[in-house]
Amino acid sequence: MSLSSPVPAHHPVPSVPPHRRVAAVIVLAPVLVALALWAFAWPAARTAPRDLPLGVAGPAAATAPLEQRLQDREGAFALHRYADEPAAREAVEDREVYGAVVVTEQGPKLLTASAASPLVAQMLRQAVADPASAPGARATTVDVVPAAAGDPRGAAVNASVLPLALAGIGTGAAVTLLGLRGVRAVAALVVSAALTGGVAAALAQSWLEAVPGNWWAVAGTFGLAALAMGAAVAGLAALVGRAGLGLGALLIMLLGNPFSGASSAPEMLPEPAGAIGQWLPPGAGVSLLRSVSFFDGAAGTGPALTLAWWAALGLGAVLLAGALKRRTRTAEPAPGQSPVAVG
Repeated sequence: MSLSSPVPAHHPVPSVPPHRRVAAVIVLAPVLVALALWAFAWPAARTAPRDLPLGVAGPAAATAPLEQRLQDREGAFALHRYADEPAAREAVEDREVYGAVVVTEQGPKLLTASAASPLVAQMLRQAVADPASAPGARATTVDVVPAAAGDPRGAAVNASVLPLALAGIGTGAAVTLLGLRGVRAVAALVVSAALTGGVAAALAQSWLEAVPGNWWAVAGTFGLAALAMGAAVAGLAALVGRAGLGLGALLIMLLGNPFSGASSAPEMLPEPAGAIGQWLPPGAGVSLLRSVSFFDGAAGTGPALTLAWWAALGLGAVLLAGALKRRTRTAEPAPGQSPVAVG
C-alpha cells in the first residue's frame, strides 16, 4: 500500500480578447433597448379590449340589440348573460365580469367596478353609457365596487409593481452574492419578504389610504409577491450560477412588469402578453392585491396559487442547491489529507 499526493493541475483561464469585449458591449446595449421597448411599448401601444368579460342583464328581447352592438366590436367583449340586476351586480362583485349592462324600463344601466380597473371602467362608460355609441338611450352608471377614495385612479396599486419587482430582484441577488445557501438563504428570503409586506402595507394603506381591506391580508399579499420574486431570482441563481440573476431579472422586470396589466387589465393587453403576465409574480401579485383589498378575496385563489408555486419552487431550488453543495464538500478530501491509493 502506498500513499500518493496528486499534484493539482492548474488550467489557465482563457482571456477574452479586448476587441471581443468591445463588440459585446456595443451589441448588448441595442439588444437590451430593443427588448425593453418591445416589452414595455408594445403592450402600451396595443391596449384595447380583447374578450373582456362583460355582463348583460334583462329580458332577451330587450337586450338583443345591445348584445348585437357589442358583438360587432370584433371580439372586444366576452358577454355573460344574467337574469336581472341583482345577479349582474353579484357577478361584478365576484370579479366574474368587469361590468354589466342592465336593460330596464327606465333605460340601460351600466354597472362598473373601478376597483378592478379604472381604465376599464372608463372604457365601458365610453362604449356603453355614451349616447353617441348607444343612440336612443342615455345609460346611467353605478360604480358597484369603487376604487379607494384616496386613490380613485388606482395609481398606488399600479405603481406597487415596480418597487416589489425591484425588492424581489434585489433580495434574490443579495442572497446569492453574499453566499447564503440552504436554510440560511431561505430564512433570509422569508424574513425579508415579511418585512417588505409590512412596510408596503403601512405605506399603501395606513399612510396613502389607497389600498383598503384587512391590513394583514394586504401585508400578506405584498409579502407573498415579494417572496415569489425574490425566491425565483435566488432559485435560478442557485441552479445555473450568477447568470440566473440576469435571467431572473429579465423574467420579472422585462416580462412580468409590463405584462402584469396593472395599469389596465390582462384582457386589455395584446395576446399572449396578458396570459403570460398572470403566470408571472408581478401580474399575479396585482390581481391578488385587488381581490383581497376590494372584493373580499373573490377570484383570488388562482393568483395566490401562482405566487405560492413560484415561492415554493424558488425556495426548493435554493435548498436543493445547498444540499448538493454540502454533499460535494463532504466527498472532497479535507485540506492536508491525501487520498489513499492501493498498489
